[in-house]
Amino acid sequence: MSKISVLMSVYKKENPEYLRASLESILVQTRTADEILLIEDGPLTQELYQVVAEYQKKCDYLHVHAMEQNVQLGRALAKGVELCQYDLIARMDTDDIAMPDRLEKEGAYMEAHPEVDVVGGAIREFNDEGTIDRVKNMPKTQEAILEYVKVRNPLNHMTVMYRKDSILKAGNYKHFPFLEDYSLWSRMLSQGYQFRNMEDILVRARTSMGLVKRRSGWAYYKDFQKLRKQQHELGITNTFEYIKAQVGTFVVLMMPGWMKEYSYKRFLRKSE
Repeated sequence: MSKISVLMSVYKKENPEYLRASLESILVQTRTADEILLIEDGPLTQELYQVVAEYQKKCDYLHVHAMEQNVQLGRALAKGVELCQYDLIARMDTDDIAMPDRLEKEGAYMEAHPEVDVVGGAIREFNDEGTIDRVKNMPKTQEAILEYVKVRNPLNHMTVMYRKDSILKAGNYKHFPFLEDYSLWSRMLSQGYQFRNMEDILVRARTSMGLVKRRSGWAYYKDFQKLRKQQHELGITNTFEYIKAQVGTFVVLMMPGWMKEYSYKRFLRKSE
């Protein structure tokens, strides 16, 4: 049976209770992780350090790597991929909750499909107020993912498991604020790496209107412009698809927050 590393990154603005719940969800998996690698992206708050220390006592396979200063997620994850001991790496966000059988299902899938480099799955979005409960599914096959990537991120990043060797050969994560994973998937798909998404809900993902608002506006669109240009240069999109994606991205990111939230509920998510 292949060994699994879980890769996480935390920085000072994160909620200590969310981190505690996230770590706990990894400790109670039906298939135990062989390593949890937590990147401390710069100095943390005392409360976050207390949670990390608490779980280091509970879990002898929790390894911590402290960055001297905040380098942001892309660089932190790139370092984490390099440091992970095992070839199968499961990404996990420090404010989300893994379903109990997540590692068991993904580990078994990757062992049964050695041709697959990256696998993800569905998420169930929720918020602290209890007013959101909806599922975000993703395209399943390589062909569907190759079409989907032209307009939207084809994987729920917090659900993915990938092969370390494949990530490193493809160039690893790069500094690309809010789009680190989308950029990496685009590069990998253009090089022929194999992607899949499982039907299963693998993670309960915390969301809020604040997140929607942060991922909106002109500054975020400028970053997306760079991504769309990268995709076109990689040959993922032809000229018509490139222009269509640029226009579509502009429209979505410039929507008022309430309209974007309505669109998510009506068209992009399945409420349950």
